[in-house]
Amino acid sequence: MDGPQSQPRKKSEYVHGHDFAVGMNVTLLGNFNFYIYDADDFTRSYFREELGTNLAPKINVELPERAVPRAPTPPYGGYGSWDDSMASVTHLIPKAPKKDLNKLYHHDGKILRYKARFTNPKPEDVDRIFVISFNIADDTLSIHEPPQRNLGIVTGRFLEKGVHMNQLSGRLVEPRDLVPGSVVSIYNHEFEILDMDEYTAKMYEDPNTRKCDWDLEGVLQKLREGMRQQFPLVRDIFRRFDHDRDGVMTVAEFQRALEKFGFMLSREEVLQIMRHFDSREDGQVSYNEFCDALLDEDFTAGMLKSKPRLEDYHDSSYAEKAAVRTLERQETLEVRNAVRAIGECLYKRQHVFARLCKEFGHITHEATVTSQQIQHAFKQIGHWFELEDIQRCVLFMNPDADLERITYLEFLKAVQTSFHDVAVHR
Repeated sequence: MDGPQSQPRKKSEYVHGHDFAVGMNVTLLGNFNFYIYDADDFTRSYFREELGTNLAPKINVELPERAVPRAPTPPYGGYGSWDDSMASVTHLIPKAPKKDLNKLYHHDGKILRYKARFTNPKPEDVDRIFVISFNIADDTLSIHEPPQRNLGIVTGRFLEKGVHMNQLSGRLVEPRDLVPGSVVSIYNHEFEILDMDEYTAKMYEDPNTRKCDWDLEGVLQKLREGMRQQFPLVRDIFRRFDHDRDGVMTVAEFQRALEKFGFMLSREEVLQIMRHFDSREDGQVSYNEFCDALLDEDFTAGMLKSKPRLEDYHDSSYAEKAAVRTLERQETLEVRNAVRAIGECLYKRQHVFARLCKEFGHITHEATVTSQQIQHAFKQIGHWFELEDIQRCVLFMNPDADLERITYLEFLKAVQTSFHDVAVHR
């Protein structure tokens, strides 16, 4: 046809979606330039199934982070502690350094001792011997010169206890710098490490070595006496040690309780004391068993019964029971957290139930879904849960459920109605 209506329109007058592609520059509205770097799943499936073409993969358009130049850290002068000096470097208003309480607690009283001498001594210092003490709890070091006959020098404290720098390495003094045969320089004095005591040698072989062997019967009696002095607070003390609030104490919780009273025992020794508490021998200590082992009976008809003595031997079968109970309690905690998190999402957020049902309608036309589809539906509405947590929640609501065929309406209703039945802590 001739005429103005038969003339084709210019390409700049309209835009068709089929002309777009990932990596294309598009000018719209005359002077607005856009760069297409990605497409959603629906668009990619439409191009693939309807048009027979595949869009290019996503192009990363994120700008690199700006590298802000940082002034070099000035060298440590050797005066005061390292943390205190660095506080003046990292903060405009210096803050008091925080102590590593965990390190202080587990390494309290652990002191490494070394025998040393000057590397290039003067004639009058040839026979001088020094004892270097290194405290693992706070990384402090002190040097002492033991008395010697006919030395002619006043002996005693040579360097006060503090955090000192090894001038040869430029770092704070560490235990690896004090190996026999090595040389350290502290305040322009070079020391050659000659030897170490027996405890220090054991610490190098096993950092978890203990300073002494415990009498387990004495530990039990001291623990029992401490509980008797705090008789009205036994329940509160048990709750404090029962970290997950499940009414029983596992091996880790029982060991933590002994450490609170200052008893740093090995796992085998903890199991021996725990077996004495566990009258049912099921691998865990309940509140009643805890009280029965520590406190005396009330309203006795005869003479006061004496407590049985501790059986001092390691039972491997009981250790296996305790390990199984620990795994069971950990899984119970994971189930409670998963059910609580999913229930909170469904109960406290409006329209989540309806949006999930709508997503399930898009996924399938059946009344059942898989656990992976439940995870995908939550993801689509902006909530992410691990697949294991979804499966834990499904099996908690219905232990006989098939994870590949879950009736989603019944599952969502069950999670909503049982939200208040599962508390965060008992």
